Amino acid sequence: MVKEQEVKSAYEVAKERYAEIGVDTEKAIEQLSKVKLSIHSWQGDDIHGFLNPDQELTGGIGVSGNYPGIARTPDELTQDLHEGLSLIPGKHKIQLHTLYAVTDRKKDFDEVGPEDFKYWVDWAKEEGVGLDMNGTFFSHPKVKHNFTLASPEKEIRDFWIKVGKQSRAISNYFGEELGQQSVNNFWIPDGFKDNPIDKLSPRKRLIESLDEIIKEKYDEKNTIEAFEGKLFGTGIESYTVGSHLFYNNYAITRDKLWTIDAGHWHPTEDVSDKFSAFMPFGKGLMLHVSRPVRWDSDHVVIFDDALVRIARSLVRDDLLSKTNIGLDFFDATINRVAAWVIGARSTQKALLQAMLAPIDDLKKAENEYDFTKRLAVTEELKSFPFGAVWDEFCQRNNVPVGLDWMDEIRRYEKAVQFKRN
Repeated sequence: MVKEQEVKSAYEVAKERYAEIGVDTEKAIEQLSKVKLSIHSWQGDDIHGFLNPDQELTGGIGVSGNYPGIARTPDELTQDLHEGLSLIPGKHKIQLHTLYAVTDRKKDFDEVGPEDFKYWVDWAKEEGVGLDMNGTFFSHPKVKHNFTLASPEKEIRDFWIKVGKQSRAISNYFGEELGQQSVNNFWIPDGFKDNPIDKLSPRKRLIESLDEIIKEKYDEKNTIEAFEGKLFGTGIESYTVGSHLFYNNYAITRDKLWTIDAGHWHPTEDVSDKFSAFMPFGKGLMLHVSRPVRWDSDHVVIFDDALVRIARSLVRDDLLSKTNIGLDFFDATINRVAAWVIGARSTQKALLQAMLAPIDDLKKAENEYDFTKRLAVTEELKSFPFGAVWDEFCQRNNVPVGLDWMDEIRRYEKAVQFKRN
């Protein structure tokens, strides 16, 4: 077990090192404490939800693995979320889907409303977290030939329009009850496996459907919509209706948020480059921080180069106030609670490392064409003791330091999760 005094001593040394280059570690700790991650509920139950848990996953979504201890009920899922949150420093938010409604009778997706999320609101108040929302547009018989809101059939579109409208009402309910804005994210799986004849009409139908969904006005202090594009998906390899450019334009013209999922781009693209290109025109961003291996495989987020670049872009360009950082991955080959902890703590580490830099000084050097200083300082920063600052941040937030949290995970899986099977 890491000793408190050892953490404090290491932090004092790191504090002095950073001060030598004009970096205030206390300011960085304070800045990080204000960042709320939106942690996804679906890592805990492999995206089964509670409406139709036996329905096969569709929409290009798949979860591999069968590690014991999966959450099967609302109480088990919130118990696991509580355990995960206790090991992640700070106060955060939880992302939900229509699938996670807790109903008193059998309901279809389009029937689910705010009353079916009272369970979650009560839990969130007790836990001290916020809630974000996602309408579920997959794993349902009315995903017909991979089409929902862009379907050529009005009956299909009308069903999913109702789902979208209901998700907005639910998100608004979250905001009203919890006193913090709830982001309502829209992603749909519509597209063609093979080459379409007509690429324009589906997008026109999608615009009409989305416009109908967002027609009712809600106070943005309670809820705001975000729209998530994709390069392609399993079953829609040739044509994706809701492409990146489509939703980029839709978000700008409707004054909404644009969602960037780190796994939804070509493997050679750097998603962090998109932020500064969009922000001068857009209202703000919703991120789904994931880890693609080859492509959109939703591996658990780790402290890798892609995550470091995402964090640097947000911090160096001062975009945190207009960016909602959500996590989106699912892995059933490892302990599901540990997956939340690893992904969230890695994201926080990347943000902290980005904050621990003399950014104003480096921008000044850049504007004065002192590229030598820019390169020298950014390279030296890579070996600065940011880990000691991270340990101090964890200690101040009363969560385990270093790998001590794994001891709690092992205790929890033996005492709770393994007894479920």
